[in-house]
This record gives sequence, structure tokens and C-alpha cells, in this order.
Amino acid sequence: MLSGCSVSSLAARFAFFPPEPATYAVRKDEATGRLVASGVPRDNAMDVLLVDTRRGNKVVAFYFRNPCARLTVLYSHGNAADLGQLYDLFVQLKVNLKINLMGYDYSGYGASTGKHPRS
Repeated sequence: MLSGCSVSSLAARFAFFPPEPATYAVRKDEATGRLVASGVPRDNAMDVLLVDTRRGNKVVAFYFRNPCARLTVLYSHGNAADLGQLYDLFVQLKVNLKINLMGYDYSGYGASTGKHPRS
């Protein structure tokens, strides 16, 4: 065993690669009071949400509404992406599959607070 390093923390260092810096940021729009994401196109059919976790972090989620949707898909992305990189994919999935879609970033990814397991 390596001194001062557990197998799980060593594995986490090789498995989790959030984009640094994040590909988007979240801010409050002064005119509307709604949260918006900079770094991605403005979309009136997308809500930007901050979800509180039990550990006190704030996780960012993008919710894409489709008026023709009968289903909503929750999308959990891979370890080397954040919501900004997936924006175009989410729009295409929403349109082509006629769904609502919610994607979220893990703690420490994108504009979500907290640490990812690699930290």
C-alpha cells in the first residue's frame, strides 16, 4: 500500500476529471430575477436551478421544457463533462425525442459547489 494514500482515493484521482475551468457560470438576471447560465446560448425553454444537497452544497441543474413532451428524462453525465459542454446535446435530445430533459452537475463539476471525489 502506498503511504498516506488509500486505494479508493488513488482510483478517484484517475477517474474524475471535471473540466477546469468550468465551461459555464450561473448568475441572477437583474431584469427577471431568474438564474441564467453564461457560456451557453440563452433559451427561454430552459430553467437554471440550484438544488441544495444534504452536505450543504449547491448542485446546478438545467431543465429543458418541450411543450410536446409526455416524458421527462433525468440525464446524469459522464466524469469528464459539465452542463456547458452538454448544452447542444440536451437541446437535440429535447427536440428529437420530444421530451423534457433535466441534466445536473455533480458536486465540484461546472458551477456546482463542493468537491468532486478527486479533490
